[in-house]
Amino acid sequence: MNERVLKTLEFHRLVDMVRDQAETSIGKDLASKIRPKSTLNEVEELQAQTDESVQISRLNKAIPLGGISDIRPSVKRSAIGSVLAADEVLRIGDTLYGGRQTKSFLEQVEDAEIPILQSAAANIIAIRNLEQHINSCIDDHGHIMDAASQSLRSIRSSIRTYESSVRNKLENYTRSNSKMLSDAIITIRNDRYVLPVKQEYRAAIGGIVHDQSSSGQTLFMEPKAVVDMNNKLQDLFSKEKQEIERILKELSGHIASYEQELLNNVYWLSEIDFISARGKLAQKMHAVRPKMNIHGYIKMQQARHPYIPDDQVVANDIEMGKDFQAIVITGPNTGGKTVALKMVGLCTLMAQSGLQVPALDGCEMPIFDEIFADIGDEQSIEQNLSTFSSHMTNIVEIMKHVTDRSLVLFDELGSGTDPQEGAALAMSILDEVLSKNASVIATTHYPELKAYGYNRSQVVNASVEFNVETLRPTYRLLIGVPGRSNAFEISKRLGLDEGIINQAKQLIGVDSHQVENMIASLEQSHSEAERDYEKAHQVLEESERLHQELVKAMNRWEDNKQKIYEKTEEKAEKALLKARQEAEEIVQMMRNMKDQSGMKEHEWIEARKMLDEAMPNLSSNKSTAQPEKKEEQSELKPGDEIKLLTVNQLGEVVEKVNDKEYMVQVGIMKVKVKRSDLELVKKKKKKQAEPIATVRGSNQHVKTELDLRGERYEDAIHKLEKYVDDVLLAGYTQASIIHGKGTGALRKGVQDFVKRHPHIKGSRSGEAGEGGSGVTVIRFE
Repeated sequence: MNERVLKTLEFHRLVDMVRDQAETSIGKDLASKIRPKSTLNEVEELQAQTDESVQISRLNKAIPLGGISDIRPSVKRSAIGSVLAADEVLRIGDTLYGGRQTKSFLEQVEDAEIPILQSAAANIIAIRNLEQHINSCIDDHGHIMDAASQSLRSIRSSIRTYESSVRNKLENYTRSNSKMLSDAIITIRNDRYVLPVKQEYRAAIGGIVHDQSSSGQTLFMEPKAVVDMNNKLQDLFSKEKQEIERILKELSGHIASYEQELLNNVYWLSEIDFISARGKLAQKMHAVRPKMNIHGYIKMQQARHPYIPDDQVVANDIEMGKDFQAIVITGPNTGGKTVALKMVGLCTLMAQSGLQVPALDGCEMPIFDEIFADIGDEQSIEQNLSTFSSHMTNIVEIMKHVTDRSLVLFDELGSGTDPQEGAALAMSILDEVLSKNASVIATTHYPELKAYGYNRSQVVNASVEFNVETLRPTYRLLIGVPGRSNAFEISKRLGLDEGIINQAKQLIGVDSHQVENMIASLEQSHSEAERDYEKAHQVLEESERLHQELVKAMNRWEDNKQKIYEKTEEKAEKALLKARQEAEEIVQMMRNMKDQSGMKEHEWIEARKMLDEAMPNLSSNKSTAQPEKKEEQSELKPGDEIKLLTVNQLGEVVEKVNDKEYMVQVGIMKVKVKRSDLELVKKKKKKQAEPIATVRGSNQHVKTELDLRGERYEDAIHKLEKYVDDVLLAGYTQASIIHGKGTGALRKGVQDFVKRHPHIKGSRSGEAGEGGSGVTVIRFE
């Protein structure tokens, strides 16, 4: 994309808006380099990245990027052997921590599909040992801590001892010789403890003079009694400095050993911050993700200029690239033509830069190889060029490079010269650009170009609306309606004599008068159509509301009906259960009496059938609304589980007698039954090798250890929960959980789980032979 059009459309302001949303210096640096892309794959990838960031924002979450800074210069200096300052080392530690937090956050985001951001987070390397080394040596203020080394701790302990001795000695001076001092305080000069002594008592105090006041009346003296102790302190300060230098050198060497990993982390963190910044800007603008195409098709509903505040901007609908490829906007100055022109150009640049577009959902944007713009007064006094010459110089350059993959924006095309010639030249330029199948939006105030749009199928007229009543533009863009000057209406509203206005109307040509009337009629028709559309839209919304209410009412009715069915079924079940229990008691009595009565087998079955027929068959009335279909009779095989309908008992097929009869086993009886009296319950399962399964309730097949290494955090905790349940059922008193050492996150998760579980009595880390800190041994109650 040429830099000229980026400057003309003030693309730098858009860059600044993205930079402002970035949280880190590395993200801001990347945002400052944002440029439109010209291939579909590149743009769609950028749009997908931005959309993932928007998803996170919609969850009211933000990627934690605090503490991250540009550590690349420090890392590169350490790699060539330089010793880093404490604050540089601290920034590296903070960046490592920030990167780890970012990685953890993105890996654990739920309710959002963010594969691109999660892939970027996966590339961040957590270097815990370096981070811990830095944190153990340097505090949050960038000071080397006593714990950084045993030598430093010993040196600083000695310093504190000697400082206390020096102060005690000097405090004795302030108490016993206060009249010789200008002030009873202890101060420091040249890193040595001194007293403010009056000039006349110099000899009385004795010692070394390190400084004096501006008046010369006070000398800052180091008494002889503390000279040796101060010398010792200076020696200790020197050793402290050397030890700090050694510690920083060691840290710098440690950092240098991770040069590539640290530079890799900075790269991915800058990418994540840049993506996050684009998403936050989209949320701030209430923008949407556009559907991209390579066919020059633009469709934006209620599109807004990105630089105009929300309370001032006027949204407009823009569509071109299917029925027509050029829009000619006519109308008076200050009506908003140039704003509309720039809005289309900026929204196109935004889409191609991976930014979402400030419009409603359903937005579609094309990808252009180049955008050309001739906008504004580019008159150059130094080059001795007129406004017209300057515009033509720019247009000539545009004509050399325009293709069918170009968007061309002309503002006041043909202006700055004779109106007739300018209009003719404007039409000729538009024809040439259209012959190359480029997309064009042009603004003009030449009336001749109004007819131009009607005479060419690929061109449509447009205008910016002007309210004659208020004498102000509304900034609404009307596609399909050319603009008119409104000079007579404005003059009349301002109080110009009507006779003058009528005379002026007679002086203009008949054709011009007819065109103005036609335009006025079009504007009126357009306004009426919009009013009708709004009414139809209201009716549609009301219809949809009524439809939704009817659907809700129908759903409520269905729910109530279902509840009634369920209650009926419940009552029927109870009644049927009671009847069956009574029937079973009778059957049992009959069985007991069978041998005594000498009843034959077939007589017993017949009696049972009569009893069953006498039972209340409530199950058939469970749901009158949903009668069950009888299963088609199919061939039965030995082993199939069946229901003998005549006695309402379950049994099993023994053998097939013929096509209509089967021998079945029902309880202790074997009887020959017609196929019509049998109902298939379950087919006989084929025999399979019995799988080795865990037997719950015993310790068979339950291992005494669970290995979670390599598992994701959520999966590991889920497996742990299931394993603990199995172990409890098996009756174990102890089990080992292998989580490894790693980053420590999984170990902490296991320990937190152990603390929360009510049936786990306690836990401990594994011993040397058990895996050490990579294993947690748990004990059960």
